[in-house]
Amino acid sequence: MKDVRILVFSGSTRSGSFNTKLAELVAKRVDAAGAQATHLSLADYPMPIYNGDIEADEGVPENAKALKEVMQAHHGVFIASPEYNTSISPLLKNTLDWVSRLSGDDEPPAAAFKNRVFALGAASPGALGGIRGLMGLRTIMEIGYGALVIPEMSTVPGAGSAFEDDGALSDARAAGLLDGMVKRLIDEAALRA
Repeated sequence: MKDVRILVFSGSTRSGSFNTKLAELVAKRVDAAGAQATHLSLADYPMPIYNGDIEADEGVPENAKALKEVMQAHHGVFIASPEYNTSISPLLKNTLDWVSRLSGDDEPPAAAFKNRVFALGAASPGALGGIRGLMGLRTIMEIGYGALVIPEMSTVPGAGSAFEDDGALSDARAAGLLDGMVKRLIDEAALRA
């Protein structure tokens, strides 16, 4: 399974982000399951707010091109998505939209979202664990970009007290669901390795 590569990132760059903690945990669980995790921060890929005039005048930002290459070097991708007012973070939406604009001559539209499998998760201080934002993200990924997203999602409600000091989830049920999602993501990604 070491040849199965899974990219992991959070849709937040906030210090102490619960979703970054979730992404870190998923990366650990991917490695523990025998696959190879790459954890990155979107802080390393800053991009302007998407604007068609910018794209027409200056082209797609180099950081979008770099992130597309990283995505395409992996068989699976896990995105930890913070919920902002029942939707996804502007940072995440903007990043994904820029990357979706890139396709080479022999590639389909939104090429970075094709030929790999995606899994989604969210950690939220609220009781719903970010599920409302994940439903919106799933729609964007599947309908907007044509991505294959597995049905299993990881939600972490009460995120302020949900993580142990070592980054593990304190709730056994939530931890089991997360491990099930990781297993499915690796299994599906292995079909593309």
